[in-house]
Amino acid sequence: MTLNMRTKLLCLFIFFLAGCAVIVPEREKITPLVPVDSRELRALEDDLDQPSLELAIYRSMRYYNRLPETREFLFGNRVCTTGELKESLREFLKIIRMPGSSSDRAEMIKQAFDIYKSVGRRDGEVLFTGYYEPILAGSFDRTEEYRYPIYRTPDDHVVIDLGKFREKYRGERVIARIEDGRAVPYYTRGDIDINGCLEGRGLEILWLSDPVDLFFLQIQGSGVVKLSGGGLVHVSYEQCNGHPYRSVGRMLVEQGKMSIGEVSLNGIKRYLRAHPEDMFDILSCNESYVFFRIVEEGPVGSLDVPVTPGRSIATDAAMFPRGALAFIRVKKPVIDEDGNIISWGPFSRFVLNQDAGGAIKGPGRVDLFCGRGDNAEITAGHLKEEGDLYFLVKKK
Repeated sequence: MTLNMRTKLLCLFIFFLAGCAVIVPEREKITPLVPVDSRELRALEDDLDQPSLELAIYRSMRYYNRLPETREFLFGNRVCTTGELKESLREFLKIIRMPGSSSDRAEMIKQAFDIYKSVGRRDGEVLFTGYYEPILAGSFDRTEEYRYPIYRTPDDHVVIDLGKFREKYRGERVIARIEDGRAVPYYTRGDIDINGCLEGRGLEILWLSDPVDLFFLQIQGSGVVKLSGGGLVHVSYEQCNGHPYRSVGRMLVEQGKMSIGEVSLNGIKRYLRAHPEDMFDILSCNESYVFFRIVEEGPVGSLDVPVTPGRSIATDAAMFPRGALAFIRVKKPVIDEDGNIISWGPFSRFVLNQDAGGAIKGPGRVDLFCGRGDNAEITAGHLKEEGDLYFLVKKK
């Protein structure tokens, strides 16, 4: 895009925001975290190994090391700086490495940290879902088999931070393109997949063999492409088209094509592949579209650091402190050696807030990164449980 076009776009938004008509609503004022008395908290039990926890902590430290020491983060009504969050992680590492029992270390954490609980949804609970890293068949070259493209971010894709124009719109953004000198919404999924509006522009970074796999790659936000000639390539979220996410599963239920009990990751995949004549129309109901980049180390979360299986969560970046230490309580499936879910059981663990997602909005939503492989896919595809979310920061 030329400098002149960018200037026109900015001028259009300055003029628009200066007027009396505003179409971007002010975000509802919410205090997403409230302090809790650690003495009333049940034991801080962790069901995973310590090395994975330390790895996730180091990755949050990498994120904080890129920020100014005075950058501010909100824990309820408490304001913390980057420096304080780094010190919190260092103190936490010091405690979990101490000798003694896990219960003794949990008590030390309660004494050393302020703990805040998410207010959740209207019922006070937090809805947990899962995502995973799929492994997909693909190629760098288009062939008869590999003909569904993974696109990089187009050159005419523009992100406008509305907070730079008005403080009341802080955290709000618009994604647009220029058409006949005017800013218009970016192309929808239907425009891209059905009308082919991005074809022939050299935006393809890889090609896949299955459009259903491509769709769910966008839902997951990252994946591994197993090349036809050998080798693996990591792809990760780079940008989106700015349109709201809509659940295909919910739409299929509303239209009477699936029952609620049939809706799962694999259930939706089976339905789509059984109805190829309707597949693209069904997928296009979700107008949100994701653009990717190739990364050396993956999958990469919204902090531009790799996420850790079982230890990284995605939340609404406008609600919770990015990169911060958290603790979750929820249920997970128990899977047998044949890949069947035989029961559900409670678990709890420490996690790091290292990602975001288009469907993860408000204080009552968390997406848990489940990792890679069959069990990760099964867990992510079926996890939809209510639980508790806490954030921890070292006491002053």
